[in-house]
Amino acid sequence: MKIHFIAIGGSAMHNLALALHFKGYKITGSDDEIFEPARSRLNKEGLLPDEIGWFPKKITKDLDAVILGMHAKEDNPELLKAKEFGIMIYSYPEFIYEHSKNKMRIVVGGSHGKTTITAMIIHVFQVLNIDCDYMVGAQLEGLEVMVKLSKNAKIVVVEGDEYLTSPIDRRPKFHVYRPSIGIVSGIAWDHINVFPTFDLYVEQFKIFAEMIPKEGHYIYCKEDEELCKMSKNANILAKKIGYEVHPHYIENGITFLKTHIGTIPLHIFGKHNVTNINAARLACIAAGVSNEEFYGAIQTFKGASNRLELICKNDTCAFFKDFAHSPSKLKATVEALKTQFPNRKLVACMELHTFSSLSELFLKQYAQTMNRADVAIIFLNHKTVTHKKLTPISYEMVHRAFQRYDLEVFYNASELENRILKMERVNTVFAFMSSGNFGGILLKELAEVIINGCTR
Repeated sequence: MKIHFIAIGGSAMHNLALALHFKGYKITGSDDEIFEPARSRLNKEGLLPDEIGWFPKKITKDLDAVILGMHAKEDNPELLKAKEFGIMIYSYPEFIYEHSKNKMRIVVGGSHGKTTITAMIIHVFQVLNIDCDYMVGAQLEGLEVMVKLSKNAKIVVVEGDEYLTSPIDRRPKFHVYRPSIGIVSGIAWDHINVFPTFDLYVEQFKIFAEMIPKEGHYIYCKEDEELCKMSKNANILAKKIGYEVHPHYIENGITFLKTHIGTIPLHIFGKHNVTNINAARLACIAAGVSNEEFYGAIQTFKGASNRLELICKNDTCAFFKDFAHSPSKLKATVEALKTQFPNRKLVACMELHTFSSLSELFLKQYAQTMNRADVAIIFLNHKTVTHKKLTPISYEMVHRAFQRYDLEVFYNASELENRILKMERVNTVFAFMSSGNFGGILLKELAEVIINGCTR
């Protein structure tokens, strides 16, 4: 097949392009901006567009399909050309569904934890040699790409994002996948540019739960008050299974699960991750895996890229990066690090980067989320605010929203980096949390300088 990607540089889009390329499809693509790691990965396989921008001449009548990314606009010239020629147009969720509609579809939704839960399920299936297709929002150890589509696998595991499907399809992505087994990890208002009220946001999860067939399974976190309320009031036909944090304890900096077959040591930590494990366990059981098989496999899970990822450490200092950016994710990460390292100072640095987090209306949702950090730092990049066409966020607004008046706020990446380099490093944990890039700070290099104790 010959397929063209409009907005090939997106995280899911470029991974799907690579996955189809490896299957032998002829792939072309366009985008008006492509950042790392997509740029290098596409370039390595000869899929990086020769020129940045949109080129209708790339849309030819011999194309079998066009896959449209959310980054493109409704009046995109390539999209208009594809419509003119009558070429089949898919969003990437539609394309994945078309290739998996005859499979068992495990779809993981929720405002937080969905990448990790998805990654856990995929990991368990791989360890147990259960063939499965997948789409996950982070790089996993041992996987070349974040998307796999095949003819033979009878199961597909999909991270179900609640954001819109494409510029011409206003459905949330996780509705498109039509789950056989659906998970909702929690509900915490996000994407206010699309869902301007909390009730409208909650409604999307209700629709998701109600579309699971009666022979399916609906797995939800019963520790989440809003989710419990929604799950009680919704007309859910599937078997409902609530889960909570898995029994566990911490000893010498290692988290152990308490199970009926004994204690299970983990590579990962944090209450939120130990709760995520229970969601993954129940989904795997619904798919035919035994508890014993699950526990044997999960102990080798090391986490997903950028999800409480340890960059480097020594005996007295550790440096983590995390995708945490929403209030619930930020609070969970800070709590996890402080609980895991109770005798160390925690320096928590978070970048306000998403549309929601840069909105004055939404900012108050961050109240007290960083209270357990010993040093709390917020970074704001003016370029991001300008790009998203938002009203600038002032120093006072940030302090008032977080309700922490010793909060340090930086607008300049160099000044932030210099502040970090001057800090005491012994018995300290550093955590950088963002869906952005902290104005270009190279976190791996910064971490190595911190841990090695040298100066630049």
